[in-house]
Amino acid sequence: MKKLVILLTSLFLFSCQQKEKTSIPVKTTEPNVVKEVKEENTQNGDTIFMNSKNDKEVFEAEASLDSIHPRLYVKFKNEYDGELNGKIIPETEKANIRFNQIIFPDKTSDGPFGSELKIDVKQKGTYILVIGHSQMAENPYWGKFKIQLETKKNANVQ
Repeated sequence: MKKLVILLTSLFLFSCQQKEKTSIPVKTTEPNVVKEVKEENTQNGDTIFMNSKNDKEVFEAEASLDSIHPRLYVKFKNEYDGELNGKIIPETEKANIRFNQIIFPDKTSDGPFGSELKIDVKQKGTYILVIGHSQMAENPYWGKFKIQLETKKNANVQ
């Protein structure tokens, strides 16, 4: 019985491993020129892996919540001490949607927050943001929205 529990736990942990950021070399028609295509920040089920930043150095993704996926897990890596600024932009102005929780790399957590988030990040590693509706309010939000995450390095960190 113990072996079965260990085996199932190992399989679960192995299946939950995050994919590493990958770049795919793409050949162009010009000789000796190779462009890199970054992996996009797209929703897969109830999870978004934020792998690439836009020109303004901001993680951006389009997402949606529905009755099958009432929560969204946004995963991203942080490499330095700084500040995390997040924003949820729903399609409708008055929407019951917020950052419910942030899970730090050491598995501690904080929350709930509103549709905007501003928090110090002092750990290197993978962070998880849980997005959903407030259970204290009526009318859960089902629909599309945009997520923007920006990490700013502390000025006193080298």
